Amino acid sequence: MQYTGLNELREKYLSFFESKGHLRMKSFSLIPHNDKSLLLINSGMAPLKPYFTGAQEPPCRRVTTSQKCIRTPDIDRVGHTARHGTYFEMLGNFSFGDYFKHQAIPWAWEFVTKVLEIPENLLWATVYENDDEAYDIWAKEVGMPEEHIVRLGKADNFWEHGSGPCGPCSEIYFDRGEKYGCGSKDCKPGCDCDRYMEIWNNVFTQFDNDGNGNYTELASKNIDTGMGLERLACVMQGVDNLFEVDTVRRILDKVCSLAGKKYGDDKKNDVSIRVITDHIRGSSFMICDGIIPSNEGRGYVLRRLVRRASRHGRLLGISGAFLSELCEVVICENESAYPELREKADYIKKVLSIEEQRFFQTIDSGLAILDTMIEKTLAAGKKELCAEDSFKLYDTYGFPIDLTDEILGEKGLKLDREGFDKLMTVQRETARKNRSMGGGWDNAGQSALADITPTEFLGYTDTCCKAKVVAIIADDQKLDSVSEGDFTLVLDKTVFYGEGGGQVGDVGSVLKGDVKCKVTDTKKTKENVFYHLCSFENDGVISVGDEVECKVCACNRAAIARNHSSVHLLQAALREVLGSHVEQSGSYVDANRSRFDFTHFAAMTKEELDKVENIVNEKILAALKCSTVVTDLESAQKAGAMALFGEKYHGDVRMVSMGDFSVELCGGTHVDNTSCIGLFKIVSESGIAAGIRRIEAVTAKGVLELLYGEKALVDDACAALNVNNRNELAVKAQQLEATLHEQKKLIEKLNAKIDSAQVSALESSIIEKGQVKLLFSRLDSMTPDRLRQSCDMLKAKFEDIVCVLCAVNDSKIVFAAACGKDAVAKGAHAGNILKKISPIVGGGGGGRPDSASSGGKDPSKLDDAKEAFYAMF
Repeated sequence: MQYTGLNELREKYLSFFESKGHLRMKSFSLIPHNDKSLLLINSGMAPLKPYFTGAQEPPCRRVTTSQKCIRTPDIDRVGHTARHGTYFEMLGNFSFGDYFKHQAIPWAWEFVTKVLEIPENLLWATVYENDDEAYDIWAKEVGMPEEHIVRLGKADNFWEHGSGPCGPCSEIYFDRGEKYGCGSKDCKPGCDCDRYMEIWNNVFTQFDNDGNGNYTELASKNIDTGMGLERLACVMQGVDNLFEVDTVRRILDKVCSLAGKKYGDDKKNDVSIRVITDHIRGSSFMICDGIIPSNEGRGYVLRRLVRRASRHGRLLGISGAFLSELCEVVICENESAYPELREKADYIKKVLSIEEQRFFQTIDSGLAILDTMIEKTLAAGKKELCAEDSFKLYDTYGFPIDLTDEILGEKGLKLDREGFDKLMTVQRETARKNRSMGGGWDNAGQSALADITPTEFLGYTDTCCKAKVVAIIADDQKLDSVSEGDFTLVLDKTVFYGEGGGQVGDVGSVLKGDVKCKVTDTKKTKENVFYHLCSFENDGVISVGDEVECKVCACNRAAIARNHSSVHLLQAALREVLGSHVEQSGSYVDANRSRFDFTHFAAMTKEELDKVENIVNEKILAALKCSTVVTDLESAQKAGAMALFGEKYHGDVRMVSMGDFSVELCGGTHVDNTSCIGLFKIVSESGIAAGIRRIEAVTAKGVLELLYGEKALVDDACAALNVNNRNELAVKAQQLEATLHEQKKLIEKLNAKIDSAQVSALESSIIEKGQVKLLFSRLDSMTPDRLRQSCDMLKAKFEDIVCVLCAVNDSKIVFAAACGKDAVAKGAHAGNILKKISPIVGGGGGGRPDSASSGGKDPSKLDDAKEAFYAMF
């Protein structure tokens, strides 16, 4: 067998199974789509589950992939051993009711022996102990010597997860040689030693488990194959672990270069080198797939990886941020298979850089606080940091709990993880209770719609139609007829758009002869049953079976369409200005405004906002034709249509194009030509979450209303400043600002003179006691800053003074204390003085030996505080 690089191995595998009639599919995102059971994709078959379960029709009955995966349970062990890693790729060939064992096993053998040319005498196979069929295929069809075929029990060679589809496994093992073995004559696959390495696992999904141990044959049998790409590369490159594999080793070498260390010279350094090497791989791919560092879910996994890598960089002596530089190696090593890494390189580097800088801001203060907590814990003779301390570090200072755990372990201490988790649960429950729970009819009454046929929607082409009343609902109950109050109508067909995709529902009227009902909103269920929220505008009765006329408010619909279409232009403009990493993460469109949430790592500059706004308006003035095509998802994606990230599309999709500038999958209503939008204006840009920005905008009449409002504001400002020409307003404001600045400086000078005079007057109140001078005085006219400045003046003039000055404003007390240089040398401490006297007036505070400040709530106790001050000396 010949040395084969990791990227070449991947291509050989995928090409081989393409030659066997398999459809090569791109790796799915690391973010699971519509699978709440997973935080991150952790196996090759995970994103294919809908095909295995029959929930979705696969694009082909034979599929092959190389799937990006992240596994997190072993994060803490990564680096401490050379075996563990968080990021890896799984090669897989899959059959959905097509071929089975008689093809899967021979093809596996053909690939490893003919394509990779691994010597047959180094290969072994395992089968489930009762799977005679697989055993015979290996022995009789493949021709493997029977002494190389091992039967193993259910724990090793039978895949099942509760009730449902399950089946036996057959694995291929590579014999690494006697030097890796245990020395036993019976050593073979299944032994706990390191001699035999599993490289291929075929899962034969052929049974259905009823959950009680009863197995029946499946009518449609599947093949699920898994083979770790990095593990296979270890075999083909003759190395011991994934960190020695060519593409990974080049990342590791860059870490060593940045740190000035040599791998293998020091065990402690090697741990940090492996941690960084693994974590930068996983982090780069996660960011590329749209994950942003945060404190929850997969975002927290990413934050944990980035910050753990950054800390180990510090342990190696790397000064400053380095991960954005290191990720360039990851990109170079993987871009041939994953070109999106290069396309999003700037974005990946920026996210890493920002997160690392944020960590630096946290780490220094957090480490200092943690060190103090550790000292107190050790001094108390305890072996576990209390949950309250670890939670305070996390909640107040943003210090990662996993990093706390790791540092405690290095100090020989444990973390009270159970106590920490309880405190987190309390916090989450409190937050959940404080959240608006929404509710309303669509939560309580949708069961009333369960048996209703989906509504025929005609609203893409029409704004009025005839329809039949299918159901009437009021107070969550189905009625035969209604004559008063608010109610909900379900029709067999409608022109009213049901709220969805960020677009609000239509409003308008439903008429039956002279009876007129106002439609205040329209919604729809996931089964596409549209329901109209109505109220009577005159006397009458509406009954099930009635024929009615539906009329959408055309003006409202047109305004919504303008705003919705502008959002499509906005997204395209943002990607042009900011980069291809921009993806929609939410939107809201009504008749008055639009709101667009998107992935981006920093606040947009004024120049960027102006550029985006100008591009959108240029496309509006270009009068681009807007067209809609109903097609299948694959065709739409080939045409370059952007899909809403995480959205699940069924059957045919609507592809909305605006010239060649914007192509998106969208079910909303739109203008026929971009010129109908009129004008576009960004109102605001803000951050709503880590890595998520929000733009709010208006179009057409909304822009006019905005201009009218700003004109009124300018006119009011002109009137207030007595400016006749609005063009002179800025100059007038600047003149006023300059005048106010000069007056402020003059006031500060006068206050300084007043304070100096007051301080001089205080000298007569100074009392000499022992080796220091004492002064306690109340100066209600002074602000906190002026109190501190007065203390500084006294301290500068009398090096042996101990003074406390206070002021009362709105029944609140402010203290400032100071001790001169000589007084401090003799044991005086301003912070300790305020710690003692502040509680007397219902306050608290402290500070340094030479300067301190505090507050209080009870001015009536100031005399008691004064007595306590003098009694201290």
